Amino acid sequence: MSRQIRIASLIWGGSILLSRVIGLVREAVFGRVLGTSDAADAYLAAFPFADFLNYLLAAGALSLVFIPIFGGHLARKDEAAAWSAFSNIATFIGLLICAATAGMWVAAPHLVPVFAPGFDGENAALLVRIVRIILPAQIFHVLGGLLGAALQARDRHTLPALAPLVYTSGIIVGGLITGTAEGFAWGVLAGSALGPFLLPLIGSIQSGMRYRPSLSLRHPDLRAYLWRSLPIMLGFSIVVVDDWIVTREASGMGEGAVASLRYAKNLMRVPMGVFGLATGVAAYPTISRMVARGEHDAAHRTLSSAVRRMLVLAFGAQVVLTVAGAEISAVIYGSRIPPEGHATIGAALAILCVGLWAWAAQTVVARGFYARGETWLPTLAGTAAALACYPLYHLLGQELGLLGLPIATTVAISAYVLTLVLLLRRRHPGVSDGYGPFLLRVVPATAIAIGLGLALDRVVGLPHPLLQGGLTGGVAGATFLGLVLALRVPEAAAVVQAVRGRLGRRR
Repeated sequence: MSRQIRIASLIWGGSILLSRVIGLVREAVFGRVLGTSDAADAYLAAFPFADFLNYLLAAGALSLVFIPIFGGHLARKDEAAAWSAFSNIATFIGLLICAATAGMWVAAPHLVPVFAPGFDGENAALLVRIVRIILPAQIFHVLGGLLGAALQARDRHTLPALAPLVYTSGIIVGGLITGTAEGFAWGVLAGSALGPFLLPLIGSIQSGMRYRPSLSLRHPDLRAYLWRSLPIMLGFSIVVVDDWIVTREASGMGEGAVASLRYAKNLMRVPMGVFGLATGVAAYPTISRMVARGEHDAAHRTLSSAVRRMLVLAFGAQVVLTVAGAEISAVIYGSRIPPEGHATIGAALAILCVGLWAWAAQTVVARGFYARGETWLPTLAGTAAALACYPLYHLLGQELGLLGLPIATTVAISAYVLTLVLLLRRRHPGVSDGYGPFLLRVVPATAIAIGLGLALDRVVGLPHPLLQGGLTGGVAGATFLGLVLALRVPEAAAVVQAVRGRLGRRR
């Protein structure tokens, strides 16, 4: 893995970890301020409006689609063409998001009965007010996404990585100052302006931004951007719809079913984001530049190396979360959930963690296609996985109850990622990705470490979940690390060496 990717991985890994921590603080503040009141319901119900607008414009994939276009010009030393592409795309997307936001702002009173039919009277009026406050935040997210992508294409990751921290902090401050749902909403708007938009804008200006308002529908880069974004707008990948399906199926399983699964998945998302998303975001600009120079096989080897190193961390996280899941749940979510509730969350988390490798890897592997300008294939594969596995969610939910749903989730995401890996291999015949020898060593080490940790958990019974989870999870994690080093897994040694080097530089 190149030095640029290692540095960027550390930046994004630290940012995402802090973002997850601040996110837990935000949830704690929100619960203590609004609890389960009607105001809390209205605030939470407002976000599907904004998220739907974001999804329709493929705003979440802005960097995936834009970096290869912008970075390709930079790789050819054509700065003027890069900023010409930025200007045309930013102008078009800016006009589109402003028009769509204005339309939804005006139509909000008519859309509320459609999207949230259970709200009426004052609650519906409150929901409309909150929707109208947070809708303009999408303008800052979309335009800031383009600015951040331009910075990432230059391997400048610090300011884009800080943006989510500022955004979440804005929500917390807004809620604490006012103590109202509308205060949290104003925090969303302020945080969006200061974090996702202002920070990348400052970085882009410092790096010599040359934006000129211009709009030519015949501009080749604008056409390429729209064509590559189209499948993401139209497709419903399993990565996106899994939460929708699980929530729908779990809603009929009794009180606490939806919450238990959401708590378990939120815990899994911590290593998924810190390791998987950080690696994908960090590696993407480098891989895109290689593809732009025609170095396709080298880009594939770089991608595969990044995936294997990330998977060492993902499997290690699986060991700890599987062994100490119930204790981690008790420490984070507290005593308002009974012990049997924490046990359920821990069991669901253990099942989800069987697919943790896939959740983490999909954020990296899919970028192997996006760097080549291929957005249709991963989107179609993800949509096919969602359609094929949808009956499985219902069947397992009916047969196995609550824990059947995380099984379906794990099967669906694993099938999706395996399909992507096989399709990517076909594009690089004769180029080894090294996954086979890697998994033959790491998977047995994972199984042995989990088995030892669970056995220890049966024997030892410490009085506090922090002590119990720290002991069993710590022993299991240390066992995994010792085994992968003893089995001479090179990626494990590289991770340890990188951590030692980092600690040495700090000293």
